Amino acid sequence: MIFFRPRRISLVLRLIATVALAACAGHAAAMGNQPAQKPARVNGHAQPEAEAMLIKTFAEIRNNRLDVALTEVEKVLQGYPNFRLAHLIKGDLLLARTRPITTLGNTNHVPQERLEELRDEARVRLARYQFERPADRVPKYLLQLHPDQKHAIIVDTRQSTLYVFENHDGVPQYVADYYVSLGKNGVGKLKEGDKKTPLGVYHVTDNLPRAKLSDFYGSGAFPINYPNEWDRRQGRDGYGIWLHGSPSDTYSRPPRASDGCVALTNQDLEAIGKNMRIGVTPVIIADGIDWVKPEALDSLRQDLLKSVESWRHDWESLDTGTYLKHYAPGFSSGSQNLAAWSQQKLNVNAAKSWIKVRVERISVFLYPGRDNLAVITFDQDYASSNLSNRMKKRQYWINENGAWRILYEGAA
Repeated sequence: MIFFRPRRISLVLRLIATVALAACAGHAAAMGNQPAQKPARVNGHAQPEAEAMLIKTFAEIRNNRLDVALTEVEKVLQGYPNFRLAHLIKGDLLLARTRPITTLGNTNHVPQERLEELRDEARVRLARYQFERPADRVPKYLLQLHPDQKHAIIVDTRQSTLYVFENHDGVPQYVADYYVSLGKNGVGKLKEGDKKTPLGVYHVTDNLPRAKLSDFYGSGAFPINYPNEWDRRQGRDGYGIWLHGSPSDTYSRPPRASDGCVALTNQDLEAIGKNMRIGVTPVIIADGIDWVKPEALDSLRQDLLKSVESWRHDWESLDTGTYLKHYAPGFSSGSQNLAAWSQQKLNVNAAKSWIKVRVERISVFLYPGRDNLAVITFDQDYASSNLSNRMKKRQYWINENGAWRILYEGAA
């Protein structure tokens, strides 16, 4: 066992305290207007093993037990030999035997930019540990999952954290959370090549196994449908936004290291991959999460579902004028504005003697950063006197002057 003299480690302890304080500050900023009273922290199996072991190493350092800390970080490296942050911490612990160290990553053998990336990873991982997820609350974006949506993915870009929620009889329940790496230039993707991670409501479009990818993407990838309908309306472009793994020589990447994708460790990607379903699993990427009690969403959810039902009923009634009142002045189908859409509906409905519309498997998500915008997707069974079809439809509803109206409608 290696013992450390107190004068050699005093600066290490000050460093860890500084990082921990920075983590707490980041936590406070991320919480924004959240309630001041913190619910109990939920730990257990939800914390990935390597991260839990690393946090234990930091705890031993803070407790001035550097011999034990060295043992703990060596355990990390035995299981995860490509964990570069753990190597950096081990190097500092060994160096502290011979001279005081003044910063995390006290070495001249690693480029300064790389050291800063590893320091950022340490800060983010400590911030994740400091954050006490509200155990009795859910992200406000999850208004309603349909029965086949067994899980939902929420990415909190402020905390570099991906959350997995399970659909438990209609109520989202927390399953686990994972550290993620995001775009080099932050979030809010606008155009191809800007190296930013998009914010919005998406879903998984494919499952790409390791065999079809280069080593850079690790154990696999799950593309999402960026740009979605709202992105295109806003003039955002680009493509190839994936949830993917890490290269074989790297356990995890720094917090800001991707070209816009959401990158996880390979073990974590494999864990969430068990719950991913193409075209079904929602992936919501938000710049911070607003946590609310599930019952706080009841009124908003019911308002939106009533709006959908009223739209469906008025469509069936063949009262086209009333039906068209459900569409916002700024409506666009992607190819038609409201005027063109209205004229088409008037012409089509004039040739029908009856219409029946059934709407099933409805999902409802509030759009991140837009409390007045909701994404509603459902299976539509349409029958009329001269045409019948089934389709999966997606609508964007906007609340203007206290009323919900359709801003976009099209096939999902």
